[in-house]
Amino acid sequence: MTLSIGNLQFLDWKNLDLTIGDGEVVCLVGESGSGKSLLLRAIADLILNEGAIELDGAGRDSMSPRDWRLKVGYLPAEIFWWEDTVAAHFLNRPSKQALESLRLSPDCPGWNPNRLSMGERQRLGILRLLDREPEILLLDEPTANLDEANSSLAENRLLDYIREKRGGALWVSHSSAQARRVGDRAFRMKDRILVALDSETGRKDG
Repeated sequence: MTLSIGNLQFLDWKNLDLTIGDGEVVCLVGESGSGKSLLLRAIADLILNEGAIELDGAGRDSMSPRDWRLKVGYLPAEIFWWEDTVAAHFLNRPSKQALESLRLSPDCPGWNPNRLSMGERQRLGILRLLDREPEILLLDEPTANLDEANSSLAENRLLDYIREKRGGALWVSHSSAQARRVGDRAFRMKDRILVALDSETGRKDG
């Protein structure tokens, strides 16, 4: 599954080109306000933008917004919960195995979201995104509120999903070390351009 972005324009960004190949993780780092989150929102078609965005050759404009967002799943930095229970936000109630994979209580689907810690919200947000089985993941700092151990679990859960789905991900991170660790390619957003972090990043499959 390949996501192709051509001549993307949003706000004061012009002519941004990027391709995410089959099973590839592309990471973005940069200072606050550099446009990382806005880029994800533009691809998800949540802010005004222009350009050619295709998923395996099918243009975004050929799909309804709902169908596009089912195929290209967006995880915001701040995850909102509005129903009375956690489970009501899922298409399918999260399994005990899925919850345990992120060190979450098997009882938490029945909880009111107000009871959740920031870290629990973050981990459940990841499961909520994957529950919809998107082809491409747009991840806005998915481990920002997690300690080192839980961050590692979340990274592995996301990478396992990407490998199994043979999809891809655009992963925004506050950490260059994480970007090198999980990404096949990594860029710094600076002065309205993408600058390669390194010629090689750290993730290896297998």
